[in-house]
Amino acid sequence: MVLPLLKLGTLALKTLSKPIAARLKKEAGLHPKFRNLIISIAQANHRITTTMQRRIYGHATDVEIRPLNEEKAVQAAVDLLGELFVFSVGVGALVFEVQRSSRSEAKKEELRKQEMEGMRQRDEELSKEVELLKQKLEELERLARGRGLSGVFNFRHANTEEGKVTETMHPKTG
Repeated sequence: MVLPLLKLGTLALKTLSKPIAARLKKEAGLHPKFRNLIISIAQANHRITTTMQRRIYGHATDVEIRPLNEEKAVQAAVDLLGELFVFSVGVGALVFEVQRSSRSEAKKEELRKQEMEGMRQRDEELSKEVELLKQKLEELERLARGRGLSGVFNFRHANTEEGKVTETMHPKTG
């Protein structure tokens, strides 16, 4: 139930970031210092992309690239700013989702480790119990060999104290 709501919240955050980006674009074009900064960023971006395009298409790259006029530069910069804002919101949502998923997997792995440890401990306990039963069986076989077959029928009870076998022999009364 949480996962669909989380994904829906992420989608809503991305959708809400678009109007915020549009507002940033509008405000960015109005402040003089910021406007000059984004114009220089837009001009640098224009030079880089034009040079890359010329190289891709095999044209000469040593020619002078005409700068954008001021309005086109502002428009290009605010578009870039808006796209960067939307992209950063998307990246943030993605990082959050990856971290959440990673924590969930870590919890599952910890549970698996605990389960395996419990199984290992149970296996050790069962091994000890099997060894104890083997010792008891060997003692019974030794007694049976020592007294013969009739001696086995006279053996009534084996008491155990701290894993050691002690026998109490009672003759048949009959």
